[in-house]
Amino acid sequence: MTGRLVALDLPGGPEFVDALRRTWDAGDAAFPVDQRLPDAARHALFEAIAPSAVIGPDAGLTTLSGGIPVEVGDALVVATSGTTGAPRGVVLTHTAVAASAVATSARLDVNSGDQWIACLPLSHVGGLSVVTRALHTGSPLTVLPGFDDAAIRSAVDAHRGDTLISLVATTLRRTDPTRFRTIVLGGARPPSDLPPNVVTTYGLTETGSGVVYDGVPLDGVEVRIVSGEIHLRGPMLLRAYRDGSDPTVDGWFPTGDLGRLDDGGRLVVDGRRGDLIITGGENVWPATVESALATHPDVADVAVAGSPDPEWGQLVTAYVVPLDRPPALDELRDHARNVLPPYALPRRVVEVDAIPRTSLGKIVRTHLGA
Repeated sequence: MTGRLVALDLPGGPEFVDALRRTWDAGDAAFPVDQRLPDAARHALFEAIAPSAVIGPDAGLTTLSGGIPVEVGDALVVATSGTTGAPRGVVLTHTAVAASAVATSARLDVNSGDQWIACLPLSHVGGLSVVTRALHTGSPLTVLPGFDDAAIRSAVDAHRGDTLISLVATTLRRTDPTRFRTIVLGGARPPSDLPPNVVTTYGLTETGSGVVYDGVPLDGVEVRIVSGEIHLRGPMLLRAYRDGSDPTVDGWFPTGDLGRLDDGGRLVVDGRRGDLIITGGENVWPATVESALATHPDVADVAVAGSPDPEWGQLVTAYVVPLDRPPALDELRDHARNVLPPYALPRRVVEVDAIPRTSLGKIVRTHLGA
């Protein structure tokens, strides 16, 4: 017996939640569609994910041709963010979704009176998991079509109890963090000056959202480091990709991220394996350099990547969005000299209008210099 995959082509709001409930009640799985995609990208995504039906804003359920069924117990198909290539469909079961909801709610000490606010894109697991978590635990839920600080303030003021919210670094800077009991922060590398009520998370679409909070795995989650790569195991992992392939080995999911466990046993994430810059035989992680350069008064935004060089192998290159005037290379090097070793200082600076990022704030390094 199989079910259908139903694309939810809806913005965030009560209609999305209602469509998700109806899809699950019918024994089908849901595929949230990114509302910002242009027509060509939307068509390519539908071809890759192959839903059997779609629920849109102007009509009920419409049957599509060429859809591929899902297995009994499948709850969601979520497209990966695509920072390392074309998006893939990740299949998450109801059992995995429930395990994630239970583990995260226990870690955050969520009770039935706590309100969740979902304002991140529901096409990504970081935003979608807020909805599924609240549905599973029965918590009050406000779902917004996007980040809107005024709407968030109204939702907080209208609720008698505490409020929790999931944000990324960009949206954290645009709101008053004291409004919330807890802020779950994912996406891009967190800023250094975090408010005390922020919990940083590490996870992927394949892990059904964050599974490591402030460096500590959730209950039921195991972490190991194999040749520098982070491997994860737990009940909230994907069943398979949409093409049927299973990336796990003996239940372990190799993340493609490199990291380590510190002296206290907490997970430290260095970055994607392909992000590592090797310059003159030295390893440089872009995120470390970005954190140092971001505090320069003339830097509005920055990304770091390696540029090919016949002598050094790669040059540490800073792509800078200037705030007022473009900072010179020597200024950036002097600014970061006290916190970075000499080999990690940038050797090249490129002024850009914007840093390419996903909707969750992750830098798309393959698009730097494009």
